Amino acid sequence: MLVLPATVTTLEARDTQRMLSQALQQEIKTQNEPQVTIDASGLQQFDSAALAVLLECQRLALAWGKGFAVRNPPNKLAELARLYGVDTLLLPVG
Repeated sequence: MLVLPATVTTLEARDTQRMLSQALQQEIKTQNEPQVTIDASGLQQFDSAALAVLLECQRLALAWGKGFAVRNPPNKLAELARLYGVDTLLLPVG
């Protein structure tokens, strides 16, 4: 399982994306899991760039034939995803 850092804003997005992409590639090579899971429980400060990072991770996972899930998203991240219309892509239904 991959883990989001505490802060993902426009300032950190590029570095966060690079770090997650590398971790994602490593996880896909070493794990035989049907889906990539990102734990967002530690996310404390973020803006819409966090959604862009997650969407890119989802795109990479799908390109490698894996499912994608975000676990433990903060309520405000879920609200932001709904506002931008990407909640069904990133967050579990329910």
